[in-house]
Amino acid sequence: MKHSLDTYRLYNSEKRYSAVVRMRFIMKDTVDKEILEKSVNRAIKRYPYFSVKVRLDEDGAYILVPNSKPVAVLTSSGHLPLLGSRAVNGHLVFVDCRGKNIFFNISHSLAGGKGIFPWIMTSVYEYVCDRYGVKPYAPMINKWDSDLKPTETAEPDMSDLTDEPPVYTYRSKKPVMMIKDYLTGVYDPFRRCPNYRIFTVRKQDLIPFIKANDSSVTTFFIIAMAKAMDKVLPGRYRVIGGETAHNPRDGLGMPDTHADILSHVYIDYDREYLKESMEKLGTMTRGQIILQTDSTVSQYQLRKRFELYSRIDETEGLENKRRYMTENDTSSGKDAVHGTFIMNYTGQVDLGELADYIEFYGVICEGHLLLEATSLGDRIFVTMMQLINEDKYADAFRETLEELGIPCTVSGPYRKNLTKHLLPKEKKR
Repeated sequence: MKHSLDTYRLYNSEKRYSAVVRMRFIMKDTVDKEILEKSVNRAIKRYPYFSVKVRLDEDGAYILVPNSKPVAVLTSSGHLPLLGSRAVNGHLVFVDCRGKNIFFNISHSLAGGKGIFPWIMTSVYEYVCDRYGVKPYAPMINKWDSDLKPTETAEPDMSDLTDEPPVYTYRSKKPVMMIKDYLTGVYDPFRRCPNYRIFTVRKQDLIPFIKANDSSVTTFFIIAMAKAMDKVLPGRYRVIGGETAHNPRDGLGMPDTHADILSHVYIDYDREYLKESMEKLGTMTRGQIILQTDSTVSQYQLRKRFELYSRIDETEGLENKRRYMTENDTSSGKDAVHGTFIMNYTGQVDLGELADYIEFYGVICEGHLLLEATSLGDRIFVTMMQLINEDKYADAFRETLEELGIPCTVSGPYRKNLTKHLLPKEKKR
């Protein structure tokens, strides 16, 4: 690959879906915007790979160059500016706030969840220090003046990937995909309503259940959502598919890389099998995750993605590169594989005493029946995202949790309010 991994997702079309990640924090007190602006712009100095703007090189390829302008901190509104626009000083990140809410907006091209969290947590930490004149004990959070970690800016390439054949090959049972919902959410202006709901459970209720049923947080919520979908889907659909992301950076010897190098795990459930015990379902689900996160399997997926990027490098002209990505992207192109829903446990972050100042935090991004879990103190939050405002999925998920003996509270729906990118265009010759 000729260019940074941080550039290739920029070729994805945003005609239908936003490629921006938005993280919401609800603080315990009203946010002081002036203090937040100072804190955010101190924190970004720790992350120079996020303080960038997009340019085109002579081949029509996107490249990232340093951006010394301040990161914009705005008052939240229903119409946010585009990433890369003059309103946000050309940055691929900006922050907005209102009341007790802080929203961090960042291009998904720059990083995935594991790469995004450190910058955001540093920003929140600096804000709390400035706002209250304290230094919370939070040893796992990078401080703004700390050094970059040895592999933080490392990016794997083909030479880093194993040549061993994958020990396991996922063979899809053709789970139901929510095509009708997606088409409605994309093309029906009267029903399109990108939104999310927040489910809150207590660890004291969840963790003992997980331990007793051979599960983990991720496997539990995958199984619970599969059971929920079993409640609402017509009987003609035989298989329900769960999907979760895996970051193989540890196996690549790059435990701190910010690069978005995800592979994906697929678990197909025959609907009859969902009647089995939670312990049996937990064992099966964990077994599939272990198999599909093996380095030979995850790196095989990465190899296919890197091959795609190399072919984009070989394609001449920006528009041709963008067209090639749209048609061949391994996550959304013609050969893409998907489950019925996606469940990720992104927010596994030890906030230390910083947690005392935060009421909630969660991930908001594009998708339908996409669940993202985060952890804070004695609670776990799950944000369930949809493209249409449909109650039945959330109701079924809540009912399933309660049937399993896991009480929860639900709030929302809330509007996603995702922005998009403004990127350089190729000059006509």
